[in-house]
Amino acid sequence: MNRLSDATSPYLLQHAGNPVDWWPWSDEAFAQARARDVPVMLSVGYAACHWCHVMAHESFEDPETAALLNENLVAIKVDREERPDVDAVYMMATQAMTGQGGWPMTVFMTPDGEPFYSGTYFPRETFQRLVLGVAKAWREDRDAVRGQAGHIAATLAEQAAPLLGQAHAADLAALSDQAVTTLAADYDEQHGGFGGAPKFPPSMVLEFLLRHSERPAAGQGGDGARQNGEGAGQGSDGARQGSEGAGQGNDAAGTGGQALAMAAGTAHAMARGGMYDQLGGGFARYSVDAGWVVPHFEKMLYDNALLARVYAHLWRRTGDPLARRVAQETCVWMIRELRTPEGGFASALDADSEGQEGLYYTWTPAELTAELGDEDGRYAAETFGVTQAGTFEHGRSVLQLRADPAEPDRFAAVRDALLAARERRVRPGRDDKVVAAWNGLAIAALAECGLLLADPVLTAAASGAADLLTRVHLRGQRLARTSRDGVAGPSAGVLEDYACVAEGLLALSGVTGQAGWVRIAGQLLDTALSRFSAGGGAFYDTADDGEALIYRPADPIDGPTPSGTFATAGALLSYGALTGSARHREAALGALGALAPIAARYPRAAGSGLAVAEAVVAGPAEIAVVGPPGDPRTAALHMMAMLAAPPGAVIALGDGSAVVAGPGPAEVVPLLAGRGLVAGDPSAYVCRDFTCRMPVTDPMELRAALAYPAPAPTG
Repeated sequence: MNRLSDATSPYLLQHAGNPVDWWPWSDEAFAQARARDVPVMLSVGYAACHWCHVMAHESFEDPETAALLNENLVAIKVDREERPDVDAVYMMATQAMTGQGGWPMTVFMTPDGEPFYSGTYFPRETFQRLVLGVAKAWREDRDAVRGQAGHIAATLAEQAAPLLGQAHAADLAALSDQAVTTLAADYDEQHGGFGGAPKFPPSMVLEFLLRHSERPAAGQGGDGARQNGEGAGQGSDGARQGSEGAGQGNDAAGTGGQALAMAAGTAHAMARGGMYDQLGGGFARYSVDAGWVVPHFEKMLYDNALLARVYAHLWRRTGDPLARRVAQETCVWMIRELRTPEGGFASALDADSEGQEGLYYTWTPAELTAELGDEDGRYAAETFGVTQAGTFEHGRSVLQLRADPAEPDRFAAVRDALLAARERRVRPGRDDKVVAAWNGLAIAALAECGLLLADPVLTAAASGAADLLTRVHLRGQRLARTSRDGVAGPSAGVLEDYACVAEGLLALSGVTGQAGWVRIAGQLLDTALSRFSAGGGAFYDTADDGEALIYRPADPIDGPTPSGTFATAGALLSYGALTGSARHREAALGALGALAPIAARYPRAAGSGLAVAEAVVAGPAEIAVVGPPGDPRTAALHMMAMLAAPPGAVIALGDGSAVVAGPGPAEVVPLLAGRGLVAGDPSAYVCRDFTCRMPVTDPMELRAALAYPAPAPTG
């Protein structure tokens, strides 16, 4: 047993029984390397990583390989999800040295933490030779190794300087237009998505494209700009009729039509292919092919939280029933598969079960027949694209649903039978640590989907996760990055944790009417401004009192989740809109100063920043809904506010008394102050910069008032 047995990370615990003498990331580990005068090997991965498991089985569980490591190095194991700062710093080094990156990440460094050789997965024999070679170089050519490591560390520190600037609405509109044009050149017209294989879900880019598609072209405005919220009282798929074609709601000859077509085309392609679990819901990490057929099977909380919100917004934008179904099923999947007993959401499900990738999710025709009988077995094979040759490995097929079935009742019965049969298989493992940032994303998605889809179960799940974060992760105004079994982990929260949790709490407040969430979000954002600021509007990813690494990371580029910088910009903008704080709005614009250099060259890496930019261009709109909580007229206005909300709009819900109960003392969202009932009726106020139009009491009047851009305020 090594030193990982007391870890809170399930990934580290997977290695606690290795013969490798692992250390967790700690000062003591580096002190040991200095005392022994040996280099350090850093191995970074995560619990749902398939190739991490492969390298563990081949090398770290092998006594001969472990003996080589123990004799020649100090071995440190890091969960990238628990220590994203360590991962970011050494991934930058790996990419600089090799031109690529990935996990498992393997880095050899000096006892001072300066890297001199790195890579990803190594087969066992190659890895053994590498360990011996590194040890030999350290013994015989120490000065050259240290010189190379020092040069690499210095170069990385220089390149990591934060991007400074200040954004302006007019410049952001032009930048956004150009980004759509650039994305269109990279769009896969046949299969959806951008570029070739492998294809990752472009979640933040899709959100940006949907927001951009709602911006009217020059000269358009008033109620003709959008078709928002038609039939909001009708429920179901008739709730939105906007954009039946790619150009409606925008200049068909401009970038709005392009944006909507790319967003809808990609969303449909992902939902129809093997990337989406056609039985149980939820999206896999990525597709290994350009057609979204075969996924890399691990399922991540962050992907599904981001995509649930995107599909809900696509349904809101277009009324597309597929988008509504996928949003609902993805939310239900998160609750069913990832919710922990404490109310939070686990990080991921593994790709593997019984030692094989994808075994849990794939089928053969014979397996279908065995479960369903001959006739329904053939029907299922045809419906889901299961072939004798297989679309995956060993004659197995990933289920796809390329068209809606002609017999929905029969399809539902077959799907339910297959899902029940799959439940009897050995399930993939679950990484049950709770990551603050990803739970923030889930809270926002579940809260919005709960209101949009009229499903209070989703809203309740969002509230449960928010309660866990504030009860377990939050100490004063500081966040712990992770927790497990209701106990906070040792790692400090990074910038994305503060931003994503704040954004989730703001969204939750707009759905539940609990003002206390806004107060807590403001505290988190104040910490972000005081502890993470790099000056000039920019942000570091780690706090000023955090652990010193070889450089302080400050990366505004999106990864599979929004970058900390752009997530902070979005949360600051929303908070400023709800509270009237010019300071927070200016800080949001400062954070967007990093957007232009990235979006102009590679907009796929700036989707979250571009989405915030569209919110700036739109205002954002501020919507105050006041009325008795149980009054159906209040509910109708509240629903319309969410259905017809322009990009980035914020919602405050109150009872008309200007005092709203929340988690803590009675308090009020500033946007609600002075906004009361109209002649005793529930009412809604549409504002920009805290200047409001006359209140309305009818949902269709609210829809007209929210047309983008709205007419000038009248009071």
